[in-house]
Amino acid sequence: MAQDTGLDALETMLAEHACERLMYRYAQAVDFGKASGIAELFTVEGIWLGADGNSMEGREAIHAVMARREQLTRRQSRHVMTNVLVDIESPTRATGVAYLLNYRHDSTTGVALKPAPAAPPKFVGEYHLTFACVEGTWLIEHLRFDLVFLRPRTHA
Repeated sequence: MAQDTGLDALETMLAEHACERLMYRYAQAVDFGKASGIAELFTVEGIWLGADGNSMEGREAIHAVMARREQLTRRQSRHVMTNVLVDIESPTRATGVAYLLNYRHDSTTGVALKPAPAAPPKFVGEYHLTFACVEGTWLIEHLRFDLVFLRPRTHA
């Protein structure tokens, strides 16, 4: 039985789509050297919680950390999102889950290689998200990353 969200079918699909796009925009920002822009995808009080327990609280903190990530020019990465599922709970609240496969290569030259040598994903995990619609715009309120698989380190 479907939950009454206060939205009609079209409004529900549009809200789901807006939340899904936030996840994809997040991945593209990191992968294309614009990680500091991730902060704008979060509410002002947004929280980002990593698998290691480290967190960033508030848009300013997220921006500061992600701006440092932008400076990491040796890394070529692709955050591949799949199995995305968004559930609308009300006109202003939603939850979502997405699987993440992270392909990553760190160049020894300090500049990311293109194409980078291929290897199995660095890790596989799940993003668990809460979304809020603020003044008509869907944003990430809380993001938690859970690590599921981790590629062992190799030593050359």
